[in-house]
Amino acid sequence: MAQVASSIKPRDRSKVLNANRQAKMAQSAHAYVRGNTLQFYEWLKKDSAKSIPEGPPVWICGDCHVGNIGPLSDSDGKIEIQIRDLDQTVVGNPAHDLVRLALSLATAARGSDLPGVTVVKMMEQMVEGYERALVAPNTTIKANSDDLAPIRNVLEQSRRRRWHHLAEERIEDVKPQIPLGKRFWMLEEQERVAMDELFRDETVVAKILAFKGRRPGSKVSVVDAAYWMKGCSSLGRLRFAVLLSIGKKADRTHCLIDLKEATCAAAPKVEMTIRNDAERVVTGASNLSPNLGQRMLAVPLLGKNLVMRELMPQDLKFDLDRLTQQEAMAAARYLAGIVGKAHGRQMNRKTRQSWLAKLEKQHSKSLDARNWLWSSVVSLIADHEAAYLEHCRRYASSS
Repeated sequence: MAQVASSIKPRDRSKVLNANRQAKMAQSAHAYVRGNTLQFYEWLKKDSAKSIPEGPPVWICGDCHVGNIGPLSDSDGKIEIQIRDLDQTVVGNPAHDLVRLALSLATAARGSDLPGVTVVKMMEQMVEGYERALVAPNTTIKANSDDLAPIRNVLEQSRRRRWHHLAEERIEDVKPQIPLGKRFWMLEEQERVAMDELFRDETVVAKILAFKGRRPGSKVSVVDAAYWMKGCSSLGRLRFAVLLSIGKKADRTHCLIDLKEATCAAAPKVEMTIRNDAERVVTGASNLSPNLGQRMLAVPLLGKNLVMRELMPQDLKFDLDRLTQQEAMAAARYLAGIVGKAHGRQMNRKTRQSWLAKLEKQHSKSLDARNWLWSSVVSLIADHEAAYLEHCRRYASSS
């Protein structure tokens, strides 16, 4: 088992983070796919990936799997389902997001013990959902059908959530303190000093006070901060949780900030005029997921570039590990539509039409899914399944 962190010191972080990452990736083939973006992009360099069409260069997610799509609140409290993790975002080929999502959906279906024919039908529904959203990227995609109940339930839960839900979930209590333990670890002295300096910065304070209901000029103070063990593929980077107080004692409120180190993206990209990786993540989020992008800011900390975002109680992710065949097909169509909207908003009408025509070229008479997408998924599943089993062998030997 992965080591449980009761009181992890800064010098021990790397060892514990690596052990937890290996354990998470050994949980299932789907978890392995989610946690191993690098293997996906290594596969793209192979001859088997040469059939993937080259789409117009737009901002893409770069790590477009099921867990990276979900309800997101903007700074005014408006909720929309968008892409929720942009660590790998680049200006690149939109087809790469489609293939990555298809692989994630296929492994999720296999994890739900659904037959292979369901995967075929999911790929067909994916293509239809993506192309429809690409035609009309400003149209709202509704989750009204019974087959979309797993998605609709998460969206309804998101709309009901308030600050106390986030506090109880993330910091275990509404008490203004981050409890050290399994997820939150002690800071070094220089880290704590850097936090205090960061949240005195005028640009940072202005971003925090821009949220609905907050008065300009209110005092922002650091109440508590800790190193945060969170995620899977991002384990090993600097990541901090910061609890802030806003305003004076009589009307004081709190908010929780996520600070995550931005590192070089693995996704193939075209040339971008971006100063650093934190700016890349924020710019990509602003283009793909406006609800998230408007809450983010690129900040320097301890000689590294980090992305700051305020966590909102409405931010949730989908857990689609147990689906019926009809639910899996509907989810594939819906989630691909969300990606189609994110891509399509960045294209003018002529570019969208050209991209759609290119996507149609390899349409098989016996399969509604595109040949290039289906062959890519088959190759990727084989590639990742073998790697997953080898990962489990190594993990079992070292545990």
